[in-house]
Amino acid sequence: MNGGNGTKVLVRPRKGRVVAGICAGIADYSGLDVTLVRVIVAVVSVITIGTGALTYLAAWIIIPGQGEKTSMAQDILGNRQNA
Repeated sequence: MNGGNGTKVLVRPRKGRVVAGICAGIADYSGLDVTLVRVIVAVVSVITIGTGALTYLAAWIIIPGQGEKTSMAQDILGNRQNA
């Protein structure tokens, strides 16, 4: 996805999601095939004994969804700062 000024923006797209859209977003951003990205994430998760899965969960929190201006992490941190 392109930002308003022509730069690429990493987001979790609504189309092509299987779980959270992390792999689809990385594939769109990098120009790779989404299946290749999913295989890489699966292999890294197996080789690192779950660290890849934890990274996936962290990315889910950090990367905003398509059409959203903030990520879940920004929403949580923003609510704490406003309280």
